[in-house]
This record gives sequence, structure tokens and C-alpha cells, in this order.
Amino acid sequence: MNRHIISLVILCFCFGLQAQNQKRKKHFRHIRYNHVSLHVPLMGIYPISQQEADSTSHYVFIYNDKKQLVEIENHHYNTQRQHPLTTFGAYRIVFTYNGNQETRTFQDPNGKYVTNDRGVYKEVYTKNKNGFITDLNFYDLEDNPMLSNWNISRYHWKKYKKMVIENRYNLEGSTVNISPYFEFGTTGIVYNKKGFPKANYNLDKNLKPVENASGVASYHDTYDENGNHIKYEYHDKDDNLTINQWGFSIGEKKYDAKGNQTGRAVYDVDNNLLNERIDFSNVYTKMASPISKEDSTEIKRIALGYLIALQQLKPKLMEEVMHQQLAKRTIGYDFREKKETIRETTHEQMLKFAESWNKSGAKFPTNPKNHVTILDAYQKAASVKLVSDNWVEYLHLAKVNGQWKIINLLWLYKDSRKNNY
Repeated sequence: MNRHIISLVILCFCFGLQAQNQKRKKHFRHIRYNHVSLHVPLMGIYPISQQEADSTSHYVFIYNDKKQLVEIENHHYNTQRQHPLTTFGAYRIVFTYNGNQETRTFQDPNGKYVTNDRGVYKEVYTKNKNGFITDLNFYDLEDNPMLSNWNISRYHWKKYKKMVIENRYNLEGSTVNISPYFEFGTTGIVYNKKGFPKANYNLDKNLKPVENASGVASYHDTYDENGNHIKYEYHDKDDNLTINQWGFSIGEKKYDAKGNQTGRAVYDVDNNLLNERIDFSNVYTKMASPISKEDSTEIKRIALGYLIALQQLKPKLMEEVMHQQLAKRTIGYDFREKKETIRETTHEQMLKFAESWNKSGAKFPTNPKNHVTILDAYQKAASVKLVSDNWVEYLHLAKVNGQWKIINLLWLYKDSRKNNY
């Protein structure tokens, strides 16, 4: 075989290998919403090309030669809050297979193992001979059983008629609810023909629907053709609509053409609107307008008010300008440890200082020099530099419930020599 033919064969092989590798990756804008169970398979929705993925948030699903999912990379950002069963809270999920078990571990961008949104390091799924998932166990990095942040260590599933029956257990083997905030014990999941969960039932010991303390026996879900979760309803044991613990019966979601959730509305049992809201997606970001002159004046007044309260013994003014969660700090020196350290002053101490620290009237000059500069401000946050006869200070102010407050304060002596001891 001459070298031209050999080169052509190698070139074709490389192109074929490249094409094969391309087929092993799929890009999706979103993960299918799931608030039902970890028995529900992960699914990407809104497939996009590699070129589209380069300019938008997305997920990458990576498959091996056996068409098994081996990795999911999370390049999704700036999105609305998702349900803990939908998200996985890591940059990468790694899937490994051993016999009838599938193991999922979670990594940060540097390949370090981290916990996922459920607070566990390792999830191990077990399937029966028919491929049905029967168990899920949570482990730490030493393969010791561990609890999730919902106090669950193990899930167990079995088929019963048209339902998948789910029970959850803690480390002691006692059953626990579906989540800390929703009282469903033994549950039954019903899937539609496309494999989407359409109903979830709270079951008694005879596997019959039973109401929880809020009067809810089941919730029903509707998905559109794109895989968006568009409607959910709460029912009693007789399958009538009922009010849930949050005060509504029906929820509906709206999406844009790219699958970004744009709104939500909730209704009562008679389909009367109770509340609706707009959800801001990651399609674009709206920057805040520059702060008003009124805000600028108030920021300066609050920042200076801190010094005036000390100088003129005004505890009420100090209480007005300082947020209760104030963090006031400076850099001190620990002579025992022989190293610099951080010294803190609390909100309560500042109120006491405003009562008595300058009681002698000699802590400040007769005509004190206080100068304030707004370094930057954005909507409800501001950064300020405050210079007085005594100190140079950097303040963070937050606008909370319409009022500007000092929330962070880092100070140094104006005489720089004092800052070295």
C-alpha cells in the first residue's frame, strides 16, 4: 500500500473518530424539572449545538460507546432557584457502572470531590435483573453510609400495579418523609407514557391514598412537549382539588421560547388567581440606574452620623445608622502569638460607646474634621471612605427596607505608625 493511500486511511480514521466523539456529547439548555423523586431519571431538555452552547449557559451530557451516560458538566449559570431534586450542585457528575450498580460522584472544576445539593458525596443506584431501579444509598468518601440534608440515607422502590412505591430511611432504618417540609410517608409515583411523572400519592399501609396533616393526598404534574413543567395541582384522597400547606391548590408556570421560566401563578380550588410573579431569566441582565441625589445625600448623612454619634454622645443616632448585624473590624496585633489579628467591635458595644466614650469631650478636637467620599454605589449597596482626625475607615452601607444602614466597617488609625502595633 503506497503512502498516499495510508495517509488517506489515517485521515479518514481520524475524521471518523472525531465524528464518533462528537456524537458522544449532547448539549442542553436545561435539566428537566423534578420535585417528585430521585427515581425520576435525569433528562436534558432543549437540545442545542456546540456553537450555541459556546454563547449560553447549558449542560453537557457525555456518553460512552455503550451509550451509557458517564458525565454531566454543569455550565448553567444565572438561573432562577431550582428544586433540590432537579439540581445537583456541582460542576460535574461522574457516572460509573459495576454490574447492576450505578455510582454518581460530584466534582468541582478542579476535579475535587464535593457534596451535591443533597449534601452527600456519593449516590449508588441498584437495579434488578429487569433494569428497574430498586435502591439508592448515600455514602461519604470512605464509603460509609451517610445522611442527606433531608435526613435520608436510603431510598427503596418497588412496582405495585401502575405505581412505583417509594420509601425513605435514615441511618437507623426508620422511615422518613419525602422532605422536611412536606409530609408524605410511603409514596406512589405514576409515570405517563413518555416517562414523565404525572402524579405522586401519599399512601397508607394498604397502599391507598391518604391525606397528610394539610389535607393533601396527591399532587399532579403536567409537562409540555418541550419537557417544561407547566402545571401542578394538589388533591385530597377523593381526587378533588384541595389547598396545600402554602395556601394554594394549582400552580402554573410560563416559559419563553428557550425554556427559561418567565412567570408563575397560583390559584385556589375554584381556579381563582391568588398570586402571580415574574421570574427573570438569564436571557439578559438589566443593570440598575445610578443612585439618586437623595440616596447620595442619605448615604453621606448615615456615614457621618456614626462619627457624630461618637463625638456628640448620641446613642439614638448610632442606633439609627448602624445595622444590627454590623461587622466592625480593625487589624490589631497579638503579642502572645506574635502576629497580626482581627479585632472586632459589636453593634451593642457601639451603642455603649455613643453613650460614654467621649464623655470627657477630649477624644476629638473642638472642631472635628470629618470627610466622607462615596467610592461606589449600586442600587441598594454603597462603598464609602470616611476620614476623620482619628481614623481612616471603609464602610459598606446597605439599603434595607428603604433605609440606609452601615453593615460593614473596617478602620485603621489615621496616624499610620499606630497601625504597626
